[in-house]
Amino acid sequence: MGRQWLHAKRLVAGLKKGRTTSKIVREISVAAKMGGQDPAMNARLFTAVEKAKKDSVKSDVIERAIKKGAGTGEEKLIMEHVVFEGYAPHKVPVIVEVYTDNVNRTAPEVRVLFKRGQLGNAGSNKFLFDHVGLVEAHHPDANADREAAAIEAGANEFEPLTHEQNDDIPDGAAGARFICDRTAVHAVAKWLTGNGWTVVTSELGYVPKQFPELTEQEKADAGEFLQTLDDHDDVHRVWAAMK
Repeated sequence: MGRQWLHAKRLVAGLKKGRTTSKIVREISVAAKMGGQDPAMNARLFTAVEKAKKDSVKSDVIERAIKKGAGTGEEKLIMEHVVFEGYAPHKVPVIVEVYTDNVNRTAPEVRVLFKRGQLGNAGSNKFLFDHVGLVEAHHPDANADREAAAIEAGANEFEPLTHEQNDDIPDGAAGARFICDRTAVHAVAKWLTGNGWTVVTSELGYVPKQFPELTEQEKADAGEFLQTLDDHDDVHRVWAAMK
């Protein structure tokens, strides 16, 4: 068989990178639509653009995505935000955020993916999550005071983050997820950026109120299901009550 497996591996890696790039570009457009086209005044857009640059997305692609979202370019963003609620295997609560230009195409595809789990009705499990603002960032000083930063930035609480939890956090840096009110996301991200922190995520999200007890095998089953959801082109974020 020779080295055919290596060629296949590269094809898969290239496909995944293409999907990731597509999602990043869509995030730029959505961020510009929701908060304006100036990254200095739109923390979500700023972090999306920085992530795109890190992934070597061309500057003209980034600029076109911003204009599309802001409605100042030749293309106009026609995108619906749809939220699916349900459960992964072993009764793990899940919320899936989708951005799509064709709900009639995407909705049946997501329903098919949920066959291994359980798709619920709107509002069926949102009460199991807190809808909050989330800002993830890192500081070059490993001993940086995360708690003090959270207080000064206006966050309600924080959680330490490591490179293993988020590969955008460099090894040896002080990483943290700052949880705040939904209206405070921009202010928290702006303070952190101005005080030596590098913001890698700035968005609204869902934080589980509690986590079900799972065996290692059950975690693997649920994790495989969640990855399948996340791999769908139109899926923006997958939030799950799983550590």
